[in-house]
Amino acid sequence: MSTKLLQATDVASGTFLLVFTGMVAATVLLIMGTAWVSRRWKLPVALSGIVTLVAAMYYFYVSNIWIESGQMPIVYRYIDWFITIPLQVVTLYFFIRVISSLSTWLFWRLLVVSVVMVLARYMGEAGLMHPTLGFLIGLISWLYILGEAFFGRLGELSAKSSNYAVHTGFFWLRLIVTVGWAIYPLCYFIAGFAGGVEVQKLNIVYNLSDFVNQIAFGLVILTTAMKDSASSK
Repeated sequence: MSTKLLQATDVASGTFLLVFTGMVAATVLLIMGTAWVSRRWKLPVALSGIVTLVAAMYYFYVSNIWIESGQMPIVYRYIDWFITIPLQVVTLYFFIRVISSLSTWLFWRLLVVSVVMVLARYMGEAGLMHPTLGFLIGLISWLYILGEAFFGRLGELSAKSSNYAVHTGFFWLRLIVTVGWAIYPLCYFIAGFAGGVEVQKLNIVYNLSDFVNQIAFGLVILTTAMKDSASSK
């Protein structure tokens, strides 16, 4: 860990350390939480813990890079997102599978689309494909995931479920995937097509977005699992 002292005005560096600390705390809570829920909820809770664990390892590494150099090559961001975002999408699948069976084909569709979404954005930002094409493929992939969550099999089963805890929890998860994840294509668009943005501000926005989107996502799942487990006893 870097021993360089931070200035009081170095908000960007502070957010790197904030997110790292938050991810560690969330990981401990979620891993412990697998012992507090019924067997059918252990997988969604554990997957949420893996998401925050990966993010904690990532922020531990990149916080040193940022504090020492003041730079954050975009490839580092996507290394984290290549793992965490598909895992979160898969977690949505297993969240709904708690209350009803789902096809394996839906699992693979969601996984592939989420990987394509992140890959297209990376290739567009890295100059490996036309930025507009990368943006559009990423946007369409995100909209497909939202379609499955609101109007597809996931949304259908959530709407029909009489399980209040699951219904409420899925509402908040969809809100995170809709509003929280909107930050990523928005920042892509501003950085690539709207004149760019200062690197410090961009990293502050990305850091705080990860903080909310990954930690809140896991806490919603844990809260839902605990409520449902308690009511089923």
